[in-house]
Amino acid sequence: MSESRGQNRRQFLQWLAAAAVAPPLFAQLPAPAKRLSLELPPLPYAYDALEPYIDAETMRLHHDKHHAAYIAGLSQALEQFPRLAEHSLEELLSSLGKVPEPVRKAVQNHGGGHYNHSLFWQCLAPKPPVAPEGALARAIARDFGSFESFKEAFTKQAMGVFGSGWTWLVVESGKLKIENTANQDTPLAAGKRPLFGLDLWEHAYYLRYQWRRAEYVAAFWHVVNWPFIATRYQQLVRGR
Repeated sequence: MSESRGQNRRQFLQWLAAAAVAPPLFAQLPAPAKRLSLELPPLPYAYDALEPYIDAETMRLHHDKHHAAYIAGLSQALEQFPRLAEHSLEELLSSLGKVPEPVRKAVQNHGGGHYNHSLFWQCLAPKPPVAPEGALARAIARDFGSFESFKEAFTKQAMGVFGSGWTWLVVESGKLKIENTANQDTPLAAGKRPLFGLDLWEHAYYLRYQWRRAEYVAAFWHVVNWPFIATRYQQLVRGR
């Protein structure tokens, strides 16, 4: 055996030995809390339940087509790294820097779209109370002065989104804050916990409101599921 071939063989054996003791590719991700779901969650109400504020055809296309497309895109990305599916969507989106680079953007975009919409459907309801009560109401008054001041600040943030994105009410260090994210980015990536978000992509409102985003934002307040959000707030502040 030539010296060159012998050296190559030694290097190959050294590589095999290193690979045998190397940590798994996903060892840096936190231990799974809940396995990721790649199923389209059903709407918790009929397509026309939010009329006249959000029309049935928009809900049908938004849920059945747009949300389903994000799930399909995420599923395709995870085919390359199946072990990612052992982790919850919240874990992946909170640890994007640890997701393998070849699929990181797909997880950010499609995984974010899946997460954002799954939460969005639950934050809407037909004929909900006009304002929150209990601990959430007190937190809003504490951090924004009043519920009306909060609505004005949230609306202003939503109208300031350029192009596609979301406006969120988030919990950060025990305080409520209003944040915008672009595209399908989530507050999770910045270490913030979303209470609810308003979808500002045109597909969320264009059939009824066309370019009139202000009318869509105003209509949104009529279908905010405050009981669900109040419960979510209590869970988040308790660290659940």
